[in-house]
Amino acid sequence: MPAALDRIRVGSAPDSWGVWFPDDPQQVPWDRFLDEVAEAGYEWIELGPHGYLPTDPARLTDEVVRRDLKVSAGTVFTGLHRGPSVWESTWEHVRQVAALTRAMGARHLVVIPSFWRDDRTARILEPPELTAEQWAHLTRGTERLAHRVRETYGLDIVVHPHADTHLDTETHVEHFLDATDSDLVNLCLDTGHYAYCGGDSVKLIQTYGERIGYLHLKQVDPEILADVVNNGIAFGPAVQRGVMCEPPSGVPALEPVLTAAQALGVELFAIVEQDMYPCAPDRPLPIAQRTRRFLRSCGA
Repeated sequence: MPAALDRIRVGSAPDSWGVWFPDDPQQVPWDRFLDEVAEAGYEWIELGPHGYLPTDPARLTDEVVRRDLKVSAGTVFTGLHRGPSVWESTWEHVRQVAALTRAMGARHLVVIPSFWRDDRTARILEPPELTAEQWAHLTRGTERLAHRVRETYGLDIVVHPHADTHLDTETHVEHFLDATDSDLVNLCLDTGHYAYCGGDSVKLIQTYGERIGYLHLKQVDPEILADVVNNGIAFGPAVQRGVMCEPPSGVPALEPVLTAAQALGVELFAIVEQDMYPCAPDRPLPIAQRTRRFLRSCGA
């Protein structure tokens, strides 16, 4: 039997049910997601895109409690590299999500940088590389956001490196970590996105362990990824091709990642996310059930 990963709190998210947007006819209804994530054996969930789950705290509390679920985090998208001009609009979005996240008893806010390439149309929105000034805006703006979120809502932010954003590769992630205050800014390490962009999750955990504040568990299909990279395919169309695949058929192997995370000696959420937008409504539940069984076989 594998060693018990008793510091790892496993959960899932609307993303694993093909949910990317607050409202989309291709997505499963929110109540079906809650029913099925509980049926699959998960205890923890994320809120997903703001507005997908009910935003009234009393109603949402009733919905999750009666399914024996708890909320681990909310998620926001930001474009802080654009500088002070976007601060007010960013905070307006963040405060809504942070207020609901706190009301649900969660302690984390996952912060995802904005896309330089549209994840639905593949249209180029911005250059893929930041200037030195934009890097400064990103790092200082993230610290400012972390401080205000902590002071106002008592939450810790965890920044999520993501494909087709400016925070993606090992070089970019290490630059970001080295340029930000470890007391304020830590990472949500998404194993799938990091592999998608050429990174090694175990190496990152072992090198920057004190900066790993949260995990997303995900795998990529290496053959599909090779085609995606060779042909410059955007993230959205890559997902439709199945680049994010069901564990344990892809990379990185999750057992070493979980073992390395356990060795940090701190409690960490490990939230399963298998990007599947769009997908047939009957597809997510069997995958979620098999994935939960697989993670139990790893000790989680």
